[in-house]
Amino acid sequence: MRFFYLSILIFFLPILLSAEDLDGIWKGTMTQEPGGCYPQYFIELQLNFSNNQITGKAYDYYDTGKFVKLSFTGEYNPQTHRVILTENKVLQSQIPDYCIPCIKTYDLVYSKQEKDELLSGEWQGHVDGSLTACPPGKIFLKKTQNSDFVRDIEQNDTLETIQRSIHLMPREKEIVKTVIVESPKIKIQLYDNGEIDNDTITVFINNKLLLYRQRLTDKPLVIDFTAFPDTDYELVMYADNLGSIPPNTALMIFTVGRKKFEAFLSSSEQKSATVKFRYRTSDKTD
Repeated sequence: MRFFYLSILIFFLPILLSAEDLDGIWKGTMTQEPGGCYPQYFIELQLNFSNNQITGKAYDYYDTGKFVKLSFTGEYNPQTHRVILTENKVLQSQIPDYCIPCIKTYDLVYSKQEKDELLSGEWQGHVDGSLTACPPGKIFLKKTQNSDFVRDIEQNDTLETIQRSIHLMPREKEIVKTVIVESPKIKIQLYDNGEIDNDTITVFINNKLLLYRQRLTDKPLVIDFTAFPDTDYELVMYADNLGSIPPNTALMIFTVGRKKFEAFLSSSEQKSATVKFRYRTSDKTD
């Protein structure tokens, strides 16, 4: 029986050891073989990580005034500690005319050296808008708390298109609650608070549109959100109408791990209910 317990422990040990959390900011350097714009770049990856699936933004930059911002998706293999990231879209480009953005695939391995979490490996890619190969190179990243760029909120293409076309009247923000959370994974649920009276709302987090003209009912409107450490977030509920019983009111439930927070939001044609929150971690990585 003792050997049976030992075999169970050995079976589960790789799973326990591979429970890395890749969420957050990774910064380092990226080299490129001759033929590229520069032989070496700085790089920052803003990773959102859930169930071994990865989304996020990449910044390749010579300095913060010369950069390319791209979106990517990817996967993590916890058995091999391998990370594959594939860029899919150039979001912003501020580089010299003689440089061309490169759409890259990263083949990385996660490792840990004392307190440092590292990603290292190689990359290859093609010129944006063509199948011409870019000169490949190597990449080295370390997890850090500090970003050289604004930390992005994930937004789908439909909402991104809508946000570019809408023009909402500015309203005063009324802070209803400030929440400190201790986990990056946040579920936000919004219900009609009281009698269902056809209230519809538009919701922003850090000025990024996440819900547009959605009706409040007894079924929740849900935002699943990944927060970066030690970053301030601001959720604003904009009333599209006042329903049949003014003002526009909602019950908001924050679920963070096993903890839940509630807030009652009330928005009008003059004010938008606002909740501030911050993911605070006691672990500091330089």
